[in-house]
Amino acid sequence: MENRREFIKKSALAGLGMSFSAGSYARILGSNDRVRVGIIGFSDRFRQSLAPAFAEHAQKQNFAFVGVSDIWNRRRDEAEQYLKGKGLNDSTFFKARNNDELLDRKDVDAVIISTADFQHALHCAAAVEAGRDVYCEKPFAESLEDARKALKAVESTKKIVQVGSQRRSAPNYHSANDFIRSGKFGDITMVEMTWNVNQPGRWRRPKLVSEIRKEDTDWDRFQLNRPKTAWDPRKYLEFRLFYPYSSGIPGQWMSHQIDTVHWFSGLDHPRSVVANGGIYSWKDGRTNADTFTAVFDYGPDNDKTKGFQVLYSSRMNNEAGGVKEYYYSNGGMINLDTNKISPDGGLEAKYAKDMNMQANLLPEMSLGNAAKMETSANTGGDPMTSLHMLNWMECVRSRKEPNAPARVGFNHSVANIMATTALHTGKRVTWDSTKQDMIVT
Repeated sequence: MENRREFIKKSALAGLGMSFSAGSYARILGSNDRVRVGIIGFSDRFRQSLAPAFAEHAQKQNFAFVGVSDIWNRRRDEAEQYLKGKGLNDSTFFKARNNDELLDRKDVDAVIISTADFQHALHCAAAVEAGRDVYCEKPFAESLEDARKALKAVESTKKIVQVGSQRRSAPNYHSANDFIRSGKFGDITMVEMTWNVNQPGRWRRPKLVSEIRKEDTDWDRFQLNRPKTAWDPRKYLEFRLFYPYSSGIPGQWMSHQIDTVHWFSGLDHPRSVVANGGIYSWKDGRTNADTFTAVFDYGPDNDKTKGFQVLYSSRMNNEAGGVKEYYYSNGGMINLDTNKISPDGGLEAKYAKDMNMQANLLPEMSLGNAAKMETSANTGGDPMTSLHMLNWMECVRSRKEPNAPARVGFNHSVANIMATTALHTGKRVTWDSTKQDMIVT
């Protein structure tokens, strides 16, 4: 027998022409109500970074985990054990065998998605269509079809979705964006980005690969809309190494950095990209490159005389250079590795005067509040992810747009997919804004 509060709520919604079903259920949260969160995919990323970030704010924001969905029974049990005694979960914590079971429940208000790369978009679409707010790990999507489906679902349901592009919540990146938007930096002319590690075991799970059994999971469900293939524990557990389950370097790493290009420039997509790379060191059966370089052209679609170049390179076999993000103008540079704005490399005042030119002479200044991107395999509860999780929690309550909404996830996916297509085809890939599609030439 339902209580009076539920009856009144259903009656009010019925008066608005809205029906109540398990699939579309979503509570109308009061300011003091506990927000009940389901875990979709108990992954290493969730365990090492998302859960610690959640823990930092759960009590104050009154958020708690109420259940987990994972198609591998071992992960469901690990989630239950991990949360036990941490004060992060309700006493009625449940274990769902799949997302359908989780989303059919009425005691879930929001979900955190940390499944395989290619699953994010479709899992996000299903969650918002079932009336849930979402924190969705990046990359947002690994195919344009999936990206379009997820964005349409989010925009039609108007649910709160935060994509895991945590730079969008870091104070130093906000300071850089504000400085560029102020006009003091001048026009961006070039961006150089690297993400280099020397980690032969990165994305490998040999022990788990030897332990997992097909009968303990759901391989067909795992593959979603990808071509159906025979059971392969490596593709299940080491999906980042295998296309089309992941693009590897573009989806995992470039998605973070190319997103700042979109943010700082106000541009949604590259005009074109060429790419190259290969498996030069880690010949362990993977199909995704261990070394990758992409060169992008960015600028307004209707004015080819304006724009700038982005050079992105990444290798998994030598860490020299580490993670770097350099923005250049005619007046100097923004170094997001040191968090400094300087006139390095820009026109000096005397040259500008002699040439009768006006140079953008940048002051030496610090962006402050540095938040560096962690490159170790175990990212831990890094400050950026903590701030990003807090922003999502606050927006779930306020219903304001979060720092990294679904649209920015769609945009970084477009850049990633264009670069991956260029790598695979060896051709130049452009974006047709009218058709909202790639052109491979």
